[in-house]
Amino acid sequence: MTDTTAVLGYAWPLVVSPGEEVAFHLSSAILESAEATLLRVRCADPDPDGPGLRFHQPGTPIDGPVPLRNQPLRPGSCALVPDAPALGRAGSLSLGLFFYPTAPGAGAQTILSRWREDTREGWRLALTEEARLELTIGAAGCVWSVTAPRPVMEREWIFVAAGLDASAGRITVTQESLDPQAGRDTGCTATAEGPRDPAWPADTALVIAAHALESGAAPRTGGHLDGKIDRPRLLSVAPDAARLRTLAENLTPHPADPDLIAAWDFSRDMSTDTVRDLSANRLDGALRQMPMRAATGANWDGRTVQWTEAPELYGAIHFHSDDMHDAGWTPDLRLTVPGDWRSGFYALRLRARQGQEDPVESFVAFFVRAPLGRPRSELAFVASTATFLAYANSALRLDQVHAESMLEGLIALSRDDVYLQEHRELGLSTYDTHSDGSGWCYSTAKRPILNMRPRGATFNYGNDTHIIDWFEQIGQDYDIIVDDDIHRHGAQTLAPYRCVITGSHPEYFSRSMIEAFDSYQRSGGRHIYLGGNGFYWRIGWHPTQPHTMEIRRGAIGLRTWEGEPGENALSFTGEPSGLWRASGRPPQRLVGVGFDAQVFTRSYPYAWREPARDPRVAWAMEGIDLDAPLGDFGLRGGGAAGLEVDRVEPTLSSPPHLLWLATADRLDYGGVPTLEELRTLHRGTMGDQNARVRADIAFFPTARGGAVFSTGSIAWACALSHNGYENSVSRLTGNILRRFLDPAPFEGFDT
Repeated sequence: MTDTTAVLGYAWPLVVSPGEEVAFHLSSAILESAEATLLRVRCADPDPDGPGLRFHQPGTPIDGPVPLRNQPLRPGSCALVPDAPALGRAGSLSLGLFFYPTAPGAGAQTILSRWREDTREGWRLALTEEARLELTIGAAGCVWSVTAPRPVMEREWIFVAAGLDASAGRITVTQESLDPQAGRDTGCTATAEGPRDPAWPADTALVIAAHALESGAAPRTGGHLDGKIDRPRLLSVAPDAARLRTLAENLTPHPADPDLIAAWDFSRDMSTDTVRDLSANRLDGALRQMPMRAATGANWDGRTVQWTEAPELYGAIHFHSDDMHDAGWTPDLRLTVPGDWRSGFYALRLRARQGQEDPVESFVAFFVRAPLGRPRSELAFVASTATFLAYANSALRLDQVHAESMLEGLIALSRDDVYLQEHRELGLSTYDTHSDGSGWCYSTAKRPILNMRPRGATFNYGNDTHIIDWFEQIGQDYDIIVDDDIHRHGAQTLAPYRCVITGSHPEYFSRSMIEAFDSYQRSGGRHIYLGGNGFYWRIGWHPTQPHTMEIRRGAIGLRTWEGEPGENALSFTGEPSGLWRASGRPPQRLVGVGFDAQVFTRSYPYAWREPARDPRVAWAMEGIDLDAPLGDFGLRGGGAAGLEVDRVEPTLSSPPHLLWLATADRLDYGGVPTLEELRTLHRGTMGDQNARVRADIAFFPTARGGAVFSTGSIAWACALSHNGYENSVSRLTGNILRRFLDPAPFEGFDT
């Protein structure tokens, strides 16, 4: 069995143009070196029943031995405020904030600190392992602490006040429940002896949601918190819980207050990594590992669910001890992509042997795009990086309690599955939950991604390479473009191409991406959608950080977690997230079909419908027996219609001119409808009794000579290579592609 995890890495940037540099950041805990080879990927799926792994080796200066070292991952988010004179004031100190713990009792966690763990100096407000608030002060080799007598409650807002009265030599910690009834009141105060006029350490960062392990402006951190923090305040006076609470409740504290050291407002600069201080000291900080912003604060009252309408109600940040945005590894190899390289899916292969152990073969994927405005082909294939990122490092098959029921069988674990269970520090997918049970809403490419590479899980990346393999087999030239470029540059990314193909599962789309495809189709562009469950979730891309996407999952859609009430708006853009269907842009309006069901038990053939015999599409049916089933074969479940499927639905805006060519509407009991399809619950909703659970093939003309063809199934792409590529699925796809590349208009349709 091949070892795919002994070497891990990521490429940065994830997407490059010819002439640009890509760097490979590698790590191995057990190997000292490996043999590196740069490859252009034709097929990434090792399934022996299919084409198998197929690559082209262009030959590069980085091919050859590469030394390896272990580069650790340091998960956990926090905010870092560099040391400043205002933070070192001698004498008394007090701090107050609203706090919403999400994993109390999961270990010691720091809430707010200016503390050095290496010398145990400074101050730190934390939760103990027993979920009790504790203030610790260290100075001159001594440590003082005070612990609240009552533990905090999970997912209940409290106000916290703590500090040092230097003249009295007393430290205090207080907690006040915001809803003190029905057993929710955990209010209490504790005092203990403390130092008189301690000398605070120099060159020590203030850290929110963690503490520094050492000195410096950007230290390593530990004690990471799981929970929300809202409106932290810092004063240079003895603690007074009432004054601190009033100050925290004041959304705009007066900056001229002489006692005010800092007053952070997390509702400012929401789409950035900056935390803004409203005091005259301007002690702004920077976020590390991208905690969740646009989180409801202690004052959120349900009057709005969009943070843009009342930002002051969204003054909290939800920190997680396992947040992972940037691995921070140093690069081991660099390559300037030659100017004459074809665009495509590329990967760095790393091979080694561990004595008599299994051979190592690991891959680091990246993409070479076709330069904007300089096409080399009339055809473009869209790499769905948003979807690849949404599923990046998914641990869902093991974490989801009903996975085996959904798949109707036992789960066979790969090395990657096992590695993810043991190494959650890689950061998981937007289908997974953090260690505190909240959903991952951000995903980035600055970390190893196990299921976006050759030999990885076939879903998405691996399935899409079957389309690339088919292009290569039939001798069809093509360009690769990427969806985040479509987001940034809009319709001009698509405009140079006569035909654009979206792959097996283009599920995640931003508003700019949807609008670009809409404009392209209205302008005469031709779009072939060879997948299922496309154009489904509404996402955002980070405005300044490349290859970083966001999804919020609310109370609609097929989802594995549901966000907190009021937190459905994207922090990156302020737009609502959720389904495009809920935003008035159902997939049927764009591509004629839309997601309606999952079917993981097996895949099925399509049956031709009468419109397939329409003379206006006779060109599509050349060489195809319309009396035989279509796609009763394939690598995913033995058919071309399966996994996730889409249907024609006029009530969701399938176009009037659409020809519904074929359907797979007998998906048996394993065909499970999406939640938005179920208005009421009753027997007979599964595919063996529900005709609305189906995969449909559709064609329709668009404006100015354009057209759309959709297959409505993820499994379609993995049927193309059946029988040496001589099959009805390949024939139909080829007929469509040749006609879509022909500039002649489609006759017989009203325009």
